[in-house]
Amino acid sequence: MGKRRRVAERRRTRPALLGGALAVAVGAGAGLYALYGGAAADERAAAGHKTVRTGPPTAAEIRTTAARFLTAWQHGKVSAAAAATDDPAAADRLLTGYTKDAHLTDVTVTARPPKGARVPFAVRATIAYRGLSKPLAYDSSLTVVRRASDGRPLVDWRPAVVHPDLTDGDRLVTGASGTPPVKALDRDGGEITAARYPSLGTVLDGLREKYGKTAGGTAGIELRVVRGKAAKDAKLSDKTLAELSRGTPGTVRTTLSPEFQAAAEQQVDKRARASVVVLRPSTGEILAAANSGHGFNTAFQGALAPGSTMKIITSSLLLDKGLAAADKPHPCPKTVTFGGWKFHNDDDFEIKGGTFKASFARSCNTAFISQAKKLGNDDLSRQAQQVFGLSRNDWAIGVPSFDGSVPVQSAAQMAAELIGQGGVRMNPLNMASVAATVQSGSFHQPYLVPPSVDHRTLATASRTLPARTLSQLRELMRYTAASGTAAEAMSGLGPDYGAKTGSAEVDGQKKPNGWFTAYRGDLAAAGVVQAGGHGGDTAGPIVAALLKRGS
Repeated sequence: MGKRRRVAERRRTRPALLGGALAVAVGAGAGLYALYGGAAADERAAAGHKTVRTGPPTAAEIRTTAARFLTAWQHGKVSAAAAATDDPAAADRLLTGYTKDAHLTDVTVTARPPKGARVPFAVRATIAYRGLSKPLAYDSSLTVVRRASDGRPLVDWRPAVVHPDLTDGDRLVTGASGTPPVKALDRDGGEITAARYPSLGTVLDGLREKYGKTAGGTAGIELRVVRGKAAKDAKLSDKTLAELSRGTPGTVRTTLSPEFQAAAEQQVDKRARASVVVLRPSTGEILAAANSGHGFNTAFQGALAPGSTMKIITSSLLLDKGLAAADKPHPCPKTVTFGGWKFHNDDDFEIKGGTFKASFARSCNTAFISQAKKLGNDDLSRQAQQVFGLSRNDWAIGVPSFDGSVPVQSAAQMAAELIGQGGVRMNPLNMASVAATVQSGSFHQPYLVPPSVDHRTLATASRTLPARTLSQLRELMRYTAASGTAAEAMSGLGPDYGAKTGSAEVDGQKKPNGWFTAYRGDLAAAGVVQAGGHGGDTAGPIVAALLKRGS
């Protein structure tokens, strides 16, 4: 009889379920929820046996572990919540700061139905600081894993569990911002806001971080993400999450064009994971930058293999060294072996008796790999740095940016870099600048904020292309836009134009990243659609639509 009573009591203490979701939202006077199905007994039993459970966590373990963590968190029981994770020390620090530094109170967490081992949940809290208060609401999630040493299910600790904008080393802080807000203006004097241009949220954060203290504003009170070392190394800016009292913003004028920015936002919204940049070759002014994902700024800070768009730089090198000429015969076999790797063309095509121009226009990989044996390991890196201003980490555009990377490599990796694979990394800003350099004849460092605003010095290239190389390079890009892989996207935009397509293979990705860079008149643009497929079909229409606005 006693045994049946204990079983009944245990059943009555199971948590309530709302629509299949574990209800962990509790009031100030409620106690901790009991755990699923006698979990405490299971742990005592496990302590007496040496058998370690393996395999993915069960559905019951996922619900139980999530309930343990979320319930302890919302009750302010930091040690108990941290103990439910696989990194108690890191969890304890961040959860302590959630109350102490971020001044978040009245926390309510509501779990939603698990999706496998991932448990989504909603957070509602109040920011309370020196007589000011404001509600805060956001969504996050956690993942339950099994610890290998003892088989115990635990929350896989990541700062993003506490808030999705947090990365390793970041903190949530409420107080005087320290950095006044800024009012960013476009080139026509209109205000730039994230509500109007969703892609520019990170750009506005970067402008505030760099110019907030010098633009003439005063600080307000806010909840913000204060970046740690890892995030700062990745050039991520502090981020405002909520304002309790707004400071007085200073003013920063940018080079952005409201027409081009609005059009860029519309274009990238047509495809997932798309990014694009438009700039003016004669000056380097950035007219637009947009990403279909409004978090990380791939347009300025991405580091992706650029695929065959890199052949613009490689072609300039081969032309400079006399290893190719636009209208002279050039080999394009089905395959070429170099450094122990066998390199292929798309679908193993070949061009018999063709010119270098034909190989460039059709994006023949082997036409470039075949010349690798005649190049030094540092030739491509030097060409990128000295002529195109890349891979030197010295651009100062006004907000954080990645300036491209063309590392010195040898053997097969060096050959792969010739076609935009291997260790080469670029973003749309970099590749738009490459097209702009070809159009203008010399490198002009792109910039978003005019250098006159803060008297900074822009990066310069140490040399320009010889006139013969430049004219042939323009001929290659013009022919590609007219009759090659870029022709469909660039239809009707000639004759003062040039383009190059690219497709970059990524390990574990079914489709390649599609790249496209082009110029028309005094406009240059580049775009990427990650996992989109061929660049002419994916990024090409985005770039071409923006270049058409220059007419």
